[in-house]
Amino acid sequence: MPGAYADIYRRSLEDPERFWAEAAQAIDWIKPWDRVLDTSNPPHNRWFRGGQLNTCHNAVDRHVAAGRGSQTAIIYDSPVTDTQSRLTYAKLQDLAARCAGALAARGITKGDRVVIYMPMIPEALVAALACARLGAVHSIVFGGFAAPELAVRIDDSRAKLVITASCGIEPTRLVPYKPLLDQAIELAKHKPEHVIIVQRPQQPAELRPGRDADWADAMAAATPHACVPVDATDPLYILYTSGTTGQPKGIVRDNGGHAVALNWTMRHIYDMAPGEVYWAASDIGWVVGHSYTIYAPLLAGCTTVVYEGKPVGTPDPGAFWRVIAEHDVKVMFTAPTAIRAIRQQDPEGKHLASHDLANLRALFLAGERCDPDTLQWCERQLGRPVIDHWWQTETGWSIAANCLGIEQLPVKAGSPTRPCPGWDVQVLDHAGHPTPRGDIGAICVKLPLPPGTFPTLWNADQRYRETYFTEYPGYYKTGDAGLLDEDGYVHVMARTDDVINVAGHRLSTGAIEEVLATHPDVAECAVVGAADDLRGQLPVGLVVLNAGANTASADVSQQCVELVRDRIGAVAAFKTAVVVDRLPKTRSGKILRGTIKKIADGEPYKVTPTIEDEAVLPTIASALAGAGYAKP
Repeated sequence: MPGAYADIYRRSLEDPERFWAEAAQAIDWIKPWDRVLDTSNPPHNRWFRGGQLNTCHNAVDRHVAAGRGSQTAIIYDSPVTDTQSRLTYAKLQDLAARCAGALAARGITKGDRVVIYMPMIPEALVAALACARLGAVHSIVFGGFAAPELAVRIDDSRAKLVITASCGIEPTRLVPYKPLLDQAIELAKHKPEHVIIVQRPQQPAELRPGRDADWADAMAAATPHACVPVDATDPLYILYTSGTTGQPKGIVRDNGGHAVALNWTMRHIYDMAPGEVYWAASDIGWVVGHSYTIYAPLLAGCTTVVYEGKPVGTPDPGAFWRVIAEHDVKVMFTAPTAIRAIRQQDPEGKHLASHDLANLRALFLAGERCDPDTLQWCERQLGRPVIDHWWQTETGWSIAANCLGIEQLPVKAGSPTRPCPGWDVQVLDHAGHPTPRGDIGAICVKLPLPPGTFPTLWNADQRYRETYFTEYPGYYKTGDAGLLDEDGYVHVMARTDDVINVAGHRLSTGAIEEVLATHPDVAECAVVGAADDLRGQLPVGLVVLNAGANTASADVSQQCVELVRDRIGAVAAFKTAVVVDRLPKTRSGKILRGTIKKIADGEPYKVTPTIEDEAVLPTIASALAGAGYAKP
C-alpha cells in the first residue's frame, strides 16, 4: 500500500481521539470510556477516561474464550539449565488465575503493590499477569539487583508482597536471590508482609516461617481468581529507572492506554499475526521485557519466547540463531549491543550459517543507538530487514520505527526511520523553536503523548512535570539529541548531555562513534567528551576489537584517529582512541558513557547497581590514564 504510512500518520495527528478509539475496538472492554482523551490536567493527559477492562483478560482469557486455548502462549528456552517447555493459553489462564488466588489469600487486592524479583522463567510472567488479574500494581525488579537498590524500590512502592525465586543462573555461576531479598527487607523501612518463592533445584532457599511460602505449595492450595474490573486510568505497573538525583523514578503505566497501544503495535509496527512466534530477547526487568516479552505478544494472541541465556557463551555466538530456528520465530527484537557481542565473537557469521532462519521475517533493534556498521553487518548476515527503532522506558513503545505492518519505508542506516503514528516529533533549539532540517537539537514530542506512555511518576507528580515538561512547554523532552532530515527521518545522535562543545563547535559523540564503527577491526566503541582547558571538551574514544583481529592496538588507534579526521574533519579535534578489552555496560547492554566520562575527567563516580561487571572500571581507568586522562 504505497503511501499508507503517510495517510495513517496524518490521521493520527489530525484526529488522535478518533484514531485511538478505533484502535481500542480491538480489545475487550467491560465498560466503554466516557472520554477518549482527558486533557483537563496537562501534562497528565489520560486516555479512555471512564472505561473499564482487565489486562490479564485481554492477554489470556479472551484468547481461550475465542477457542484458541490449545495454542502455545509461552516458549521457555533455558540453555543455562538445558531445559525447554511450553505453556498453552489455557494452561497460562489456569496458572494466572491460581497465582491471583494465592495473592488474594495473602490479602492482595486492587491497587496493592507487589514486587516481582525474578529470573527469566515462565513463573515471572505468570506473576505479572496474576497481579494484572487482581488489579494489583506490579513492580518488576531485575533479578539479582543489589539489596540496597531493591530496598529503595520496596520502600517507594510500599509493596505488601514480594514474589521471587531461590536463585538466578548465569553461564558460570549461581546468584542466590534469597539472601539479597532478606537483606533488602532488613534495610527497607517498609516491610512486605509476605514472600512467595519459586524453589529452583539448582539452589533451594531456606524459608522464613510466617512470612515466606513455597510457590508450588501456594499454587496448589489456591482457589482460582476471576479477573477484576479496573479503570483504564488505574496503574498496571511501576517500572523504576535510575534517576539523576539518586532516587529512582517510578514510571507508571496505566491499564487502558497500555493495552490499546501495545496491541496496535504488534500488527502495525512488527507485522505480527495471532499464533505466530515473537521473541524479544530482553530481561523482564527492563521496559522491553515488560512491553514485548510479557504484554504485547500475549495481547495480540502471539507466542512469546522466554529465554534464559546470553547472546554469546550459552554456549556460543550462535545461541540466538538456534532459538530462532528451533522455535520458528517470525520476528525478533534485541539490542544492538547483543549483535555487536555476536559479531565480535563471530565476525564471519559462521555460527549463523549452521541454522535455518528461512522463516524469520525481520530483526528489530532498540535499547541504544545502532551504528550503521552494525546494522549493515546484520543485514548482510541475515539477508532480511533489520529495523532500528527508537523508544524509551518512559514511552513504553516506539517513538520512531519502520512500521512493517503499514508500509516498509526505505532504510537509512543510522536512523530509526520516521515517527510512528501518534508521535508528533520535533527538533527544538535552546529557545524552544524548531530547528532547520538537518540541524542538531533537542528531540521533543508535542503533546499529547499517545496512549501507552506514562501519565506520571509514582508519587512524584511535580518531579514528572519538572523533569520532562518544563524546559519545553507543550512538549515531552526525550533527553535525546538529533535531527530530522529532509525526508522527515529521525536521527538520534546522542543523549542531550553527549552533544559536546569543542572550541565552540557542537559535535555529536554518536556521529564519531559511527565513524569508528566502520573500522574493520572494531567490534564496538564509545565516545565521550572529556574536559579540556583549551577547547572546553575533547572527544575521547574507547574501542573493542573483533575476536582474532591481527592489527596491533597502536595501529588501530592511529587508524581510528585518521578515520575521524577524514570523515568529520579537523574540527572534531579527535586525537585519542584507546583500545580496551570491553566496555562498561548495564545488564541491559547500555554503555555507561556517563561513568566513562567521569573516569576520563578524574571525577568520583557512583557504581550503578545495574552494571554488568564492576571489574571492568579499573581497567578503563588504567587505559585512559595511559592516554593522559583519568587524572584527578
